[in-house]
Amino acid sequence: MLFMPFQILGVWLRGLLTLAMIGVGAYLLVYWYDHRETVIVDPPSPTESDPWGHTIPESEPAEVTRSRVVIWEFGWNRETICLVGGLFLLGWSFGGGWVLPRLLPKARTDDPKTPRDGAVQTIRRPDGTELHVETYGPADATTIVMTHGWGLDADEWTYARKRLAARYRLIVWDLPGLGKSKGPDNKDWSLEKMAGDLDAVVALAGDRPVILLGHSIGGMITLTYCRLFPASLGPRVRGIVLAHSTYTNPVKTTSMPGLYSALQKPLLEPLCHLMVWLSPLVWLMDVLSYANGSAHSSTEKASFSGRESRGQLDFMARYYLMIWPAVAARGMLGMFRYDATATLPKIPVPALVVTGDRDETCTPEASAFMARTIPDAKLVTLKDARHCGLFEHHEAFHAAVEEFVAGCEKASGR
Repeated sequence: MLFMPFQILGVWLRGLLTLAMIGVGAYLLVYWYDHRETVIVDPPSPTESDPWGHTIPESEPAEVTRSRVVIWEFGWNRETICLVGGLFLLGWSFGGGWVLPRLLPKARTDDPKTPRDGAVQTIRRPDGTELHVETYGPADATTIVMTHGWGLDADEWTYARKRLAARYRLIVWDLPGLGKSKGPDNKDWSLEKMAGDLDAVVALAGDRPVILLGHSIGGMITLTYCRLFPASLGPRVRGIVLAHSTYTNPVKTTSMPGLYSALQKPLLEPLCHLMVWLSPLVWLMDVLSYANGSAHSSTEKASFSGRESRGQLDFMARYYLMIWPAVAARGMLGMFRYDATATLPKIPVPALVVTGDRDETCTPEASAFMARTIPDAKLVTLKDARHCGLFEHHEAFHAAVEEFVAGCEKASGR
């Protein structure tokens, strides 16, 4: 799952629906328990009389009423409906996440399983951030610095480690507060702050030039880096790859920009702040969303085409369990203030812009605009792909990256 500002509505609606499902299921089971035995009060027996209608006196006074207990039996009745309905709702609340992925095609041989076994380094930043960085591949090869999407970690590059590390030197890192990286003490998750962190990661390449590759917010951080460190473009950075990303506030380049732009100030930003204040509750709702499968459904709708494997879907949905909501919310607040429109025409290095033809998170139109505005840019559109097209269609994505890097190598005389 990739967290974007306009998706804050889904976080809250999904979480509240999850709590409501558990509440209704529990209520139905309590109702069944309270009504599994029914006390029936029978009317008093009629007074006996002889054949001529004369009352026969009783030796003892007749009981006014008689009561008996009827035990519930399984069948088409209200109690059975409450029992079955309650069990189903509670069962789905805690097991739907196991069922839904298994409705997809069986696991493929390319399901994400590549271990994170690169050389590990830690970068300590002045604001208290501790960045977890891993390096893969030949030390003397062209270096690609890879920045993952928001809410994920460097494990997103599992396919890249498997294919690209044989030919290139890969530097992957966890964004602050995500994965194994510690967040800043001052709670600053602005794009400018993370672009500074990216500069510190690039420094690990020494005097060797690098290619910057970013997915989603990773592309936004890359463009912010281009604005803040223009002198590095060319001598230090030989090219950039922007995958499923945007050049401005993401609410303006999603599938319903008018609606989300109108909701930003009165609703989306307050919900982000509420997510910070109520992080433990939101985290519990996220865990339950993963357990009942609504996280899988949401992830598939936003990130995949419907042809992904069960392993790919669960790989992305499990990030609901791993990100602390306050971190996610502060990053989303940072994206509200992002704009790199003026930077695009000033980028002096080659750029590869990758989009998905069905991406509603960062629309193909946003990628097309970047490709037109950056002086030396190429646009590649992945077919039948949404926001995680580079992950679902990793072979096509990596082929495009290899072609782009080869062109950068040729231009630099390597």
